[in-house]
Amino acid sequence: MSETSSPQATAAALALALGAALSLAHAPAHAQSADKEKCFGVALKGKNDCAAGPGTTCAGTSVRDYQGNAWKYVAKGTCEKTESKTSDTGYGQLKEFKEKKA
Repeated sequence: MSETSSPQATAAALALALGAALSLAHAPAHAQSADKEKCFGVALKGKNDCAAGPGTTCAGTSVRDYQGNAWKYVAKGTCEKTESKTSDTGYGQLKEFKEKKA
């Protein structure tokens, strides 16, 4: 192989490296999800992991504390033991819910 490489070869190598890096970046998230669960109504304003209802995009977009349609990852089995000031039960829920007044 020569010491100089074509722009196409450089671009191909970069694309392969980027693809590998992205694949590896997603691996830990899948591994973590087995011991975590989505818990609705426990995130503080702007601290949700994802899903914060209409008009929001994803992580960090909840507009109020304990928003019933915003979730945060918690350790599996702890959601319904985690405080939520807007839940009818007073604890997080495994599904989104309509909030009561805090």
